[in-house]
Amino acid sequence: MTQRRSTILRFILRSAALLIALNEVRGIILAAPVFYAMYQAGGTMMALWLGASSLMGIALSVIIPLFAVKRLEAKFAPKAA
Repeated sequence: MTQRRSTILRFILRSAALLIALNEVRGIILAAPVFYAMYQAGGTMMALWLGASSLMGIALSVIIPLFAVKRLEAKFAPKAA
């Protein structure tokens, strides 16, 4: 019974991590025209700063939940007898 719960929990956590990553990809696609317009209006240093900041934010919002999923999987993994 514990093995089944662990498997279900692992599936839910991995699905959530995948959905978070897909949401971030959608965010990049939707933000691309905005960044292009900012680049056209503001200059290269602003464009580089905004691009680097947004990419780092997206990376962190994907990487941190993935680490959390791995920690939770390790915590709820069935212990060897």
